[in-house]
Amino acid sequence: MTGELSPIDKAKFVAAKRAAEFVEDGMRVGLGTGSTAAWLVRCLGDMVEKDGLKIKGVPTSSRTAELAHDVGIDVISLDEAKWLDMTIDGADEFDGELNLIKGGGGALLQEKIVATASDQMIVIADVGKEVERLGSFPLPVEIIPFGWQTTKALLEETLVSMDVLGRDTTLRMNGSVPYITDEGNHILDLHLGRIGNARQMSLVLNQIPGVVENGLFIDICDKVVVGYGDGKVEIRDINAGTVEIDRLDFVDDDNLFTDLMD
Repeated sequence: MTGELSPIDKAKFVAAKRAAEFVEDGMRVGLGTGSTAAWLVRCLGDMVEKDGLKIKGVPTSSRTAELAHDVGIDVISLDEAKWLDMTIDGADEFDGELNLIKGGGGALLQEKIVATASDQMIVIADVGKEVERLGSFPLPVEIIPFGWQTTKALLEETLVSMDVLGRDTTLRMNGSVPYITDEGNHILDLHLGRIGNARQMSLVLNQIPGVVENGLFIDICDKVVVGYGDGKVEIRDINAGTVEIDRLDFVDDDNLFTDLMD
């Protein structure tokens, strides 16, 4: 069964599997959104079923909430949890300082709220998500629908004075209609190529009327668990300044692989 997984899928799996080991009984855990985070939810569900793990999960999207319910995780809202022990989520890009671009799955607002309401944020990613400088992946910006074209024009005008390579801005679509987030908003994707000053960019974007939040996660991530297709895992801790190398063996009869490919 593991032979049916692509190297990228194997890398995502081992990152998620290793990160799940940080979760302990009684924790309140933020559950991310996206393909890598879905592997984590499956891993945690397996631990709930087989090991009796007892946790409260706070999902960052309706998709994650549905999956968490399906695998037996006790799901609660952030208002019920109030504060979380950790959030584990994926990323579209991360740099050497563990700053991130997130929002490719359209859940950046809830993801940022949940991550900042946690004692620590752990990011899980395949090695292909690491970049020297953020910006190759389009930067998502969540905006309210009212006057969205005006917001788009203001944003494009702002980009003229920013240190970026490109300034193309597109409204994210879902087929022939605009993509709608769980909060009923639109997303503009900024095709910047390179972001010279991500911290400045994040602050400036959020000052534009109509912008709800942007997909730059600055000084939020504490650890990144990087997976490789051969089972190698790197755990980088930005606070401790450490890098740990681990390796996970694949088990051909592990039902997780079948579940995750459904």
